[in-house]
Amino acid sequence: MSALTIASRELRSLFLSPLAWSILAVVQFLLAYIFLSQVEYFQRLQPHIAALESSPGVTDLIVAPLFGNAGVILLLVTPMLTMRLISEERRNRTLSLLFSAPVSITEIVLGKYLGILAFLAIMITMIVLMPLSLTLGTDLDWGKFAACVVGLGLLLAAFAAIGLYLSSLATQPVVAAVGSFGMLLLLWIIDWNATVGTAKGELLGYLSMLRHYQNLLKGMVNTTDLVYFLLLIVTFVGLSIRRLDNDRLQK
Repeated sequence: MSALTIASRELRSLFLSPLAWSILAVVQFLLAYIFLSQVEYFQRLQPHIAALESSPGVTDLIVAPLFGNAGVILLLVTPMLTMRLISEERRNRTLSLLFSAPVSITEIVLGKYLGILAFLAIMITMIVLMPLSLTLGTDLDWGKFAACVVGLGLLLAAFAAIGLYLSSLATQPVVAAVGSFGMLLLLWIIDWNATVGTAKGELLGYLSMLRHYQNLLKGMVNTTDLVYFLLLIVTFVGLSIRRLDNDRLQK
């Protein structure tokens, strides 16, 4: 059993659950409504901005807001997907069986993480198809569009890593979901009361997921934002491996 085998099993188990299908349907419906509303808003606004020298385009007024709203909605949804990854194994007392399999803890954690990432990749693909439909009648800023896709991918990968870690700590999936949502929301709003220009403000600003995500939505791809998300992913996946390793040593 390898990490890819575990990932495949996790992905299959997700699609066998009505929760996954419900989440896909609800998220797609909400974002489709937001997308169509933004298109209608752009059509109303277009006569007023056409005369501007550097007027915002379709990517700025439709695509970026769509991805911004997707980040908020998926912040609420991702904990429901990650809550069962490890906590359900612990609740059903099947974690010991997993430990006894000829596979390392690293492969177990990576397999479960890759499984949820595959599901989130499907969700991102469904979201990306909406702005791509605009190419039938207009041109997109492909650089900004690519930055939005990369930003959403990194954001969801960070959500999944944090959810995986909270699932490794909890004994009940609901507790894991609530804990994941709380931590994600804290990292989302952590710089709301930060004072600009102070050391505390700079620290809270760097810790803010929202600030890094907004930079990518504006098309500003820099190493600071990319490293931030990669550090989150590596840190929480590593903490999950350490947590399960301690559990196996205690058994």
